Amino acid sequence: MIFWIVISLLTVVAAVALLLPLLRGDCPSDLDPATPDLAGEAAVYRDQLQELDRDKAQGLISADEADYARAEIARRLLSVSGKAPGEALVGKGPIRRHPLAQVFIIILLPAIGLGLYPLTGSPGLPDQPLAARLENPGTNMDLLVAKAERHLAENPADGRGWDILAPIYFKGGRLGDAELAYRNGLRLNGVSPERLAGLAETLIAAADGVVTADARSALEEAQRLGGANPRIAFYLALAIEQDGRKPEALAAFQALASQSPAGAPWLPLLSDHIVRNGGQPLAEPATAPGGPTEEEIAASAAMAPADRLAMVRGMVESLDAKLKQDPDNFEGWMRLVRSYAMLQQPDQAVAALKAGLAAFPADQGQGQQLIAAARALNLPVDEALR
Repeated sequence: MIFWIVISLLTVVAAVALLLPLLRGDCPSDLDPATPDLAGEAAVYRDQLQELDRDKAQGLISADEADYARAEIARRLLSVSGKAPGEALVGKGPIRRHPLAQVFIIILLPAIGLGLYPLTGSPGLPDQPLAARLENPGTNMDLLVAKAERHLAENPADGRGWDILAPIYFKGGRLGDAELAYRNGLRLNGVSPERLAGLAETLIAAADGVVTADARSALEEAQRLGGANPRIAFYLALAIEQDGRKPEALAAFQALASQSPAGAPWLPLLSDHIVRNGGQPLAEPATAPGGPTEEEIAASAAMAPADRLAMVRGMVESLDAKLKQDPDNFEGWMRLVRSYAMLQQPDQAVAALKAGLAAFPADQGQGQQLIAAARALNLPVDEALR
């Protein structure tokens, strides 16, 4: 009921605001700019009467002339003083009215607004204050995060809450909040390889893929504590590569490849870094989707560089088409993203990453590996996450 009272009052206020110019008659632009201000004109006539008295006292005019002039000035003063404001308008015609516009504003405009609201609005929707929505957030991730943030604002020492929020912040691109959450988790819950690796990955993402000194310290501490997560070893090898120490980086990437299980999704990424640091690419399984056959490899050796490049592009396009028909192929998406990046086609690489994340969501393990691989290739991952 209160809602409709407020709506009625707002309608009345809007109608009055629109009616006022119409009830005043003609707009100010219709005034004759040559017509003098009435109050100013009356003041001039009063000054003339005083000046006339001074001239008579000084003998400059005769008494008859003074009486005649006073009568004329008084007549003009009375004429001006008796004018109504509407008489100053051009043509001195009647004030114009706008009956159709007034009827539209008073009757039709509110009727149209009230008639459209039940169709376009939600008059039966109950009030949903923020507190009530936070109590029952359902599957709304924004409300779940808001609820957790509200809880932590009241209970900042709840380490478990910071552990929950940290990876959510990271996946949502809120890197500053993710760093704070990881640091709070480390302070309240103690040091662990997973928390240190999460903090390091957040710092690396905030630095656009550069392994900073703080990130390296966190990774080294995580490794010292026995963290077996391949992400830790990969980022430490990447730090060595970014320092320009190619032989050491090659050894680190090769060591990680030798420790990885056969068919591990990160092996193609390791192979790229091994080649980048002067090593030989890792042997790929014969059943790898979209990979060249032995005959194709033998044929490419005798090709001219331009023909070989055309062959590679054809294989990449073929893999792209296969993945569109059968997207449930994680290794294929990893290879497609990497291939487009190696071909210096970042737009296609981002499109492939986005399509891959549609099949393997970013909040799951394989989706995270896709994102990590793209970041290592210096691709604009945020575009694919939009």
